Amino acid sequence: MRTLISTAFVSLDGVVEAPGGEPGYRNSGWTFKDMEFLPEAFEIKGQEQKQATAMLMGRVSYESFSLVWPDMEDFADYKVMPKYVVSTTLIEDTLVSNWGETTILRSLDDVAALKETEGGPIIVHGSASLNQALSDAGLIDRYHLLVFPLLLGKGKRLFSATDKDTQKLRLVEHETYANGLQKSVFDMVR
Repeated sequence: MRTLISTAFVSLDGVVEAPGGEPGYRNSGWTFKDMEFLPEAFEIKGQEQKQATAMLMGRVSYESFSLVWPDMEDFADYKVMPKYVVSTTLIEDTLVSNWGETTILRSLDDVAALKETEGGPIIVHGSASLNQALSDAGLIDRYHLLVFPLLLGKGKRLFSATDKDTQKLRLVEHETYANGLQKSVFDMVR
């Protein structure tokens, strides 16, 4: 069984919306505005590219990332990696041609079936709604979180407000950096 890893930049109050400057959100770009950049805090991002064997996204994140990431040297490892997009509306004709193999999955059942295949870890980038659905369905195995010392208030959240049974996590790696960022890696306890 493959490991499904959710990776996110998240504010202390759980917001994941528009960390890189995406338009339409009041606090867009919050990961770099008034935040001292420390390369060591972001080393986990390079490790993720080296360890992951596939990427999973929702439609909105795919449409955003596929316009920029294929030509970015920082994301070169992702260019050749198989990508899976969970969407009920996306069609094959709208997939970009310069970002490697991309498969459309239509449901969480398709994601569960993908996890049952042979291969290494699958990384989930962005995709707030998808992350919530995957978490609620118990499909996420690990979280890689870079927690920013910010309270953003309103915005898309990493976790849903669904009434559900407790899901227990085990902290497997943690580090705090001089700029206040915290890296936390959690495994789901099953």
